Amino acid sequence: MNQEFENEKFDEWFEDAFYEKTDEINEQLSREILISMVGDVNSGKSSTINRLMDEDLASVGAQPGETVHIQKYVYKENIIFVDTPGLDDVVEENSEVTKKYYEQSDVVLFFLNAAGTVLSENELKNFKQIEKITKDIIIVLNKIDAADDIPNLVKYIQDHTNYGYPVVPISSRTGENISMLQAKLLDVLEKKSKDILMAQNFKDKSSVANKWILAAGASAAAVGASPIPGSDFIPLTSIQVGLMIKLSTLYDKPVSKENAKELLIATVVGNIGKTIFRQLVKIIPAAGSVVGASVAGATTIALGYAVKYMHENEIELKAEHLKTVYEMFLKKEKSNPSI
Repeated sequence: MNQEFENEKFDEWFEDAFYEKTDEINEQLSREILISMVGDVNSGKSSTINRLMDEDLASVGAQPGETVHIQKYVYKENIIFVDTPGLDDVVEENSEVTKKYYEQSDVVLFFLNAAGTVLSENELKNFKQIEKITKDIIIVLNKIDAADDIPNLVKYIQDHTNYGYPVVPISSRTGENISMLQAKLLDVLEKKSKDILMAQNFKDKSSVANKWILAAGASAAAVGASPIPGSDFIPLTSIQVGLMIKLSTLYDKPVSKENAKELLIATVVGNIGKTIFRQLVKIIPAAGSVVGASVAGATTIALGYAVKYMHENEIELKAEHLKTVYEMFLKKEKSNPSI
């Protein structure tokens, strides 16, 4: 460990950041997520949540709701999907119960069938009723594998919903664009500090990790500091420590305070060499455009991808493994998306 960092000030910075981020994430994991789904019976709601969670949840997790028209799917106690009939139910009591679910929901997934009549008059009426209750809506255009001219269908939906909501074209049958739906869900849940809980239970953790790493790199680059102690070092420490803990939570492999500190010091000191970080950014998709010439951004992204790689390959998070992992990255082809 570099002697330059053997001081009480650095220990204080690191300790504060580690416990602050750990507490934030633990608080997130204790919350409940409620996701309402609305759409025709053939719109693929059940198959979509099965794809998202990598489990046959819609077949085995159903629980009776308040009416025969509402079905609840409970995943690990605190993630609840509710299949609702919409607000145009002929039974007024059912519509009132459905309305309460929309009011309480973190996200409403509004399903449309790309192979059917997309956004029919009745669907549009129902949509406009729902958006009076909540703006946290994601429009899911499912079954794109059975339809043509998807870009025009997406534009048609956007035109008729005033471009106010994300439209995600997917195939729950083939899995196409499921990672895109994940990303949009996390964008909404992040505003409510519930994204980490959801991400931890997604099937595709790799794309989530990539999203977080690039976002942390951009934040570090915005700090504008080189990775050395100074006025900008405290926020940089917080960003990098937070990223390590988030990634470790995502893969359900907690990082110890001691190992996190070693990894941070090895990265900040740059004893592996600043050049290697700049080289790494060149081979990580989208990283260069995110961090530009920022050393802080580059080191943050390199650290993030190293932590991700170690988790995915059952390597203990220790500073002594960093150099080997970085050198392995540099041997990969520039176009290799698997980093």
